[in-house]
Amino acid sequence: MPDFLPVSITQQMTLLSGIRSPEDLKKLSLSELQTLADECRKEVIKLVSLNGGHFASTLGVVELTVALHHVYSTPHDKIIWDVGHQAYVHKILTGRKERMQTNRQFEGLAGFPKRTESLHDSFGTGHASTSISAAAGIAVANELAGGNEKVIAVIGDGSMTGGMAFEAMNHLGDLKSDVLVILNDNQMAISSNTGALRHHLVNLTLSKNYNRARKLVWKSISLFNNDLGKKAKNAVRKLEEGVKAALTPGAFFEALGLRYFGPIDGHNMEQLVKALKEMQELPHPKLLHVITTKGKGFKPAEENQSKWHAHNGGFDTTTGKLLKTADTSLPPKYQEVFGEALVELAMKDTKITAITAAMPSGTSLDLFQNVLPNRFYDVGIAEPHAVTFAAGLASQGFKPVFAVYSTFLQRAYDQLIHDVALQNLHVVFAIDRAGLVGEDGPTHHGAFDLSWLHAVPGLVIMAPADEQELRDMLYTALYDLNGPVAIRYPRGNGTGITLRKNFTSLPIGKAQIVREGSKLTLLCMGTMTGKALEVAGVLEKEGIIATVVNMRFLKPLDTEMLEELASRSTHFVVIEENSTIGGLGSAVIDHLNTKGLNRPVLKIAIPDAFVTHGNMNDLYREIGFDTPSMTEKIKQFYREGVGGQR
Repeated sequence: MPDFLPVSITQQMTLLSGIRSPEDLKKLSLSELQTLADECRKEVIKLVSLNGGHFASTLGVVELTVALHHVYSTPHDKIIWDVGHQAYVHKILTGRKERMQTNRQFEGLAGFPKRTESLHDSFGTGHASTSISAAAGIAVANELAGGNEKVIAVIGDGSMTGGMAFEAMNHLGDLKSDVLVILNDNQMAISSNTGALRHHLVNLTLSKNYNRARKLVWKSISLFNNDLGKKAKNAVRKLEEGVKAALTPGAFFEALGLRYFGPIDGHNMEQLVKALKEMQELPHPKLLHVITTKGKGFKPAEENQSKWHAHNGGFDTTTGKLLKTADTSLPPKYQEVFGEALVELAMKDTKITAITAAMPSGTSLDLFQNVLPNRFYDVGIAEPHAVTFAAGLASQGFKPVFAVYSTFLQRAYDQLIHDVALQNLHVVFAIDRAGLVGEDGPTHHGAFDLSWLHAVPGLVIMAPADEQELRDMLYTALYDLNGPVAIRYPRGNGTGITLRKNFTSLPIGKAQIVREGSKLTLLCMGTMTGKALEVAGVLEKEGIIATVVNMRFLKPLDTEMLEELASRSTHFVVIEENSTIGGLGSAVIDHLNTKGLNRPVLKIAIPDAFVTHGNMNDLYREIGFDTPSMTEKIKQFYREGVGGQR
């Protein structure tokens, strides 16, 4: 049987079922390409309704994805998807359709492009604003190797608000490499032009006759290698730039050295295919501005794009109505507890300000935004700027709170050190999604923050064991400290503890014994305290009575309690949802060594590796964080002295 069966032969078979590779798309007409796009959209809606995943962004680029694979030839040509959460149709069309039901599941497909998953995934992504830099590097490598690959970077959904994208374009314009940047403008970042004149200009700038005439005029002028020729070139260039500046939003991109084309309708297959074919013939940096609708083809997502950016699944594929009632008995999420607490405090303190890097709902700062919009700042996907912006506020006596995912704060490490810590400015970092985050996988696991924060002088680092402690730590950070503070807390629901209405200051750098035991001590960071208590309960049934300590602070470390515990403990176990290198375990071992206290220490932490994606139970079993695995490790360590680290 051939790889692709024409529609006339398959009859009842859908177009999508006949696609074995992107090469099959080259045999399709424009109308068939649109039919294929419609089928892909239905497939995405079905998949996400069952298993969850990123949603609205993928729906917005269905036609664009189909057109790209019709015109270009991956894996020979390279398509880099910025962030990559919009690449589901790309995966469907590149031989992974049958496995898409495993998307974001343990041992299944990743939710983002991944080089080890497919040759069609030319560059791994998960964070924003990286695509143009990667494309520039790939294009230069192609030039050095004498290759003829085409390189395309698809960026949008707010990613163009990141400074790295502009750094890359500035360099790309200087390199003059053959890279196509597709700006997927879904109204989340750059607004579109409207009107008949825009369509006329689009047709003009994409016209073969226009570009041939432009090239001919340019070559003709070049024959005059004198002042007249230079003046003529400048006049033509200024005329063209003046027209584009007046009629299109592309003058800025042209100034960076990228020829601008568009905007075009990102859901019009004919326009897309025509534009992409024209782009193939232009051997220099260019930007194609494509207007799309986030959530296109699914009315609930079109009407509420933020809500449907990602979904946990379990909804009707037509109405979007949930097929099962949400469990209202679950405790509030840590992010919600933080957001509500910050609003409570800010209502009484006009110096408190809130900052997010394009994640108001993800961090629950939308609660602050709704109540105190004049002190709320969304800087876009620009974490480095957010940190230094916060430093500027703090230098003038304000109390900025920057709520950010752990994995995204990595992007602003220099600013945290140079602009905040070095000047001892009072900035509070509310670090959400600390530890493993589940289905989003290694690009989003907050596995390293304790390690790299630990090295920063003067930075106070806290982690709450429950929701009440999160509230109290926020209060302590704002009112009992004067320098930089980091509070890290996990994704998901809290413990369900009853919350006090008032706030309480916590003693700085002081731990709390939450369970008295004998010669085995479990030292815990954050919500691992609850896990340790569970393990201690199992150990007690086997005759091992463990002390459990909620350390609360990594920095300053409660060395006084540590030394006191060493006087009556023979074994220490450190439990932290952070890399085994550089976190609480390392701090404990360093201090015991410094004091000459010879006590074996077992670290139970995230291994020195990138943890895969999947639900939390599967991931915990994978790394030995489930209760049976922890209990067995600790028993063996305590009874046999195996596995201790010094």
